Amino acid sequence: MAQILAPSTQWQMRISKSSPNASPITSNMWSSLLWKQNKKVSPTSSAKFRVMAIKSDNSIINRLEGLLNLDITPFTDKIIAEYIWIGGTGIDVRSKSRTISKPVEHPSELPKWNYDGSSTGQAPGDDSEVILYPQAIFKDPFRGGNNILVICDSYTPQGEPIPTNKRHRAAEIFSNPKVQAEVPWYGIEQEYTLLQTNVKWPLGWPVGGYPGPQGPYYCSAGADKSFGRDISDAHYKACLYAGINISGTNGEVMPGQWEYQVGPSVGIEAGDHIWASRYILERITEQAGVVLSLDPKPIEGDWNGAGCHTNYSTKSMREDGGFEVIKKAILNLSLRHKDHISAYGEGNERRLTGKHETASINTFSWGVANRGCSIRVGRDTEKNGKGYLEDRRPASNMDPYVVTSLLAETTLLWEPTLEAEALAAQKLALKV
Repeated sequence: MAQILAPSTQWQMRISKSSPNASPITSNMWSSLLWKQNKKVSPTSSAKFRVMAIKSDNSIINRLEGLLNLDITPFTDKIIAEYIWIGGTGIDVRSKSRTISKPVEHPSELPKWNYDGSSTGQAPGDDSEVILYPQAIFKDPFRGGNNILVICDSYTPQGEPIPTNKRHRAAEIFSNPKVQAEVPWYGIEQEYTLLQTNVKWPLGWPVGGYPGPQGPYYCSAGADKSFGRDISDAHYKACLYAGINISGTNGEVMPGQWEYQVGPSVGIEAGDHIWASRYILERITEQAGVVLSLDPKPIEGDWNGAGCHTNYSTKSMREDGGFEVIKKAILNLSLRHKDHISAYGEGNERRLTGKHETASINTFSWGVANRGCSIRVGRDTEKNGKGYLEDRRPASNMDPYVVTSLLAETTLLWEPTLEAEALAAQKLALKV
């Protein structure tokens, strides 16, 4: 992951009232994805990704794009708000749109809304209404103007958080005075895999076959090594436009797999920004005709899995003497290893095998500059005596609200017994 220097100064997204002349994601952005033909479309190549469309001056596509790219701001004060929430699987993002009478700058200005929870696996059919509470807003890179994306969490009509609402519990932890005093920073490395639509096989791989072994694909360039770069770049720009604190991106070890980093973010902002970035990535891959997978081990065998490494520090870790604080945090994390593993993503046991830059799911370990450990500490942190730790256990499909708040809870609020602490320190060779 790229080095994290300082967090965003914005704990809550605020939307400018200025409006561009058109939606930032237009056909021009996709020019390198489009294969122009003379009213002729050939089958999708299995070896190289292309989005194909018929282009002509009077085509239906052009007329539709013209309407999609309409700038409505000169004609109305009304905006479109896309309400986004997490569905019943805990990883699926859902959304629907509504008109708001004027531009807004804060989620408190937005009305609550509702949806049919029986259709998302979150409520029974005879009592299906679930209430959406707006929590964070971002500029909409698809509609442009003053239009917004709204991250919401879900409640019963009586005001109780539903079981899949992990944000509510995270917000309670981050509002604890002990946690707030330590100003927790997060940098999250989101890995994902791009799949061909009809065969659900990685982008750039021959259908039913395999590319050459891993090695030349990581951070690579070239048509025979890098597959899906335009999607990664489009996502990068869309996140920057939206106000998401994205800090970098790169091609990953397995061909057809990519990573982007979000952070440094403070507290609950980390989860809001990851979920907004995932929604934008889903929309971009939808437009490109590619399937997004957050499976932690999309291809079995000698291929890297997909993780969501989480870099974490507190105020005390970042100050002089912080390395000792980091080691105390590692001790606490070792004692709650099973609790963390159970909350770090479905199917993670297929990824955490002790191979392909992972530690075994059953054994906690830590090390300096060791990517085969549960917790990695960077060389700069060791050298400077302060910095951050990297939790390498979370899977690509983890819930960022759960992971970030659990790290804060374990390292700042949870206290082990003296006996357990002493045994763990001896086992891990930690002097704290």
